[in-house]
Amino acid sequence: MAGRHCYKDVIPFTAMVAIECSNVGVSVLFKAATQMGLSYYVFIAYSYVISTLVLLLPLPFFFKRSRGLPPLNVSLIFRIFLLGVLGVVAQLFGYKGLQYTTPTLSSALTNLIPAFTFILAIFFRCLSLSYS
Repeated sequence: MAGRHCYKDVIPFTAMVAIECSNVGVSVLFKAATQMGLSYYVFIAYSYVISTLVLLLPLPFFFKRSRGLPPLNVSLIFRIFLLGVLGVVAQLFGYKGLQYTTPTLSSALTNLIPAFTFILAIFFRCLSLSYS
């Protein structure tokens, strides 16, 4: 009985460690590939193709929707397109910056993302900070 609760507590930690290890692995792989002459545009295209084949294609076999999909209108298509463009631009900036630095610095800066998010939330007044 206690093993099941422990198992549920360990899953998020294991997922976070796996994601961080994969981020470091991709950074090292990117640095090695660009030093051999691969363009970072091509690397991003390959990473999107591989992630689509590995992650998106098997998902319908494991998860089934109990309700229908929302209607596909212009607003929804625009939002999906905007999210895709923002993801590609973020990767372009990240890999271009990694081209000038080391993978160690890149993995260290990813740990600062929560701090930057907190500062931006205060700046845009999504959070209120009390000094009492």
